[in-house]
Amino acid sequence: MPPMTDLHEFPVPRARPLKRLLDLFGPLLALIAIYCLFGFAVEGGTFWSARTVRNISTQTVVVALSAMGMTLIMISGGIDLSVGSIIALACVVVAYLVNQGKAPVWAAAAAGIGVGGLCGLANGAMVATLRIVPFIVTLGTLGIYRGLALMVAKEQTINTPATWLNTLMYRAPHPAWLILSPGVWLAIALALAMLAVLRLTVFGVHVFAVGSSEETARLCGLRVGRIKILVYTLGGLLAGLSGLMQYSYLSVGDPTTAQGYELDVIAAVVIGGGSLSGGVGSIAGTIIGALIMTTLRNGGTMMGWPNYLQMIIVGAIIIVAVTLDRLRHRAR
Repeated sequence: MPPMTDLHEFPVPRARPLKRLLDLFGPLLALIAIYCLFGFAVEGGTFWSARTVRNISTQTVVVALSAMGMTLIMISGGIDLSVGSIIALACVVVAYLVNQGKAPVWAAAAAGIGVGGLCGLANGAMVATLRIVPFIVTLGTLGIYRGLALMVAKEQTINTPATWLNTLMYRAPHPAWLILSPGVWLAIALALAMLAVLRLTVFGVHVFAVGSSEETARLCGLRVGRIKILVYTLGGLLAGLSGLMQYSYLSVGDPTTAQGYELDVIAAVVIGGGSLSGGVGSIAGTIIGALIMTTLRNGGTMMGWPNYLQMIIVGAIIIVAVTLDRLRHRAR
C-alpha cells in the first residue's frame, strides 16, 4: 500500500468557479433578502434599528457556536443529534457550580465547556470503535445527556447569583465601544480560527478527506477513527461553550433549554452549503445559515406570527435545504 506523499493532493472535490461563487454568495444573498423583507414589512421601520441588529447577533451566538462544531462533524461524514442536550447539560453544570460557590467562576465556566468536550469524546469514541451509524449513536446520547442535565438540576431550574458570566451576552455591552456583546466577538474570533483550521491545516485536509471517501482515506493511511474522535470532541467543546453562553443569556441553569436546537444547528450548516453526505461545508456559510435562522425567528416575532407558524416555516426551510443538498450531491 503506497503512502500518501502529499496530503494536499488528496482528491477533495473542487467546485467550478461559478458554482463556487453561488455556493458562497447564495446564502448571503438569501440573508440580505430576508432581512430587507422584514425591514419593509415590520411597522415603524424598527427592524432596521441597531437594537434589532444587536438582538439578532446576540441570539445567533448559541446556535452559531454549535453549528461550527457541527460543520466539522458533517464534513467528516457524521452528524450529532445530541447537541441540544449537550448545551443543556453544560448550562446546568455551570449554574450548579456557580450556585454552590465553592469554585471560582472561571472554573465553573471551564467545567461546562469540559463537560461538552467529554460528551463529544464519548460520541466520537462510540462512532469510531463500535462502527455504529452516527445518527443512532447520537440519537441515544440525546436522551442520555438530557437525562443527566435533569439529574444534575434535580428536574428544576437552578437560580444563581449574578457574576461576570452574565455580562457575556448583554445586548448593550459595557463598555459601549464594544457595540456588540462579548459573546458575539468571541463567536467571530472562533469562526476565524475554525476557518483557518479547516482551510490551512493538515487536520482540515484530513477532515475533508474522510468525508469525501472514508475508504479512500483509509487506503491513503489516514487514521480515520482518530480523526472522527477528534472531530466529535471539538464539536462537543463548542457545544459546551454554547451551553455557557446559554447560561449567560438566561442567567439560570435550565435543564429543559435548547430542546430542538439540533435541528436549527443542522439546518444552519445545510443552508450554508454543507452536505449531509459529507465532504462539503464552510464556516462562513454556516454562520450565514445561523443568521438566517435567527433573522427569521426574530422577524416573525416582530410581525406577530404565532409560534406554530414559525415552527412550520423553519421546518419547511429545513426540508428545502436538505432537498437542495441532495440535488447538489447528485450533480457532483
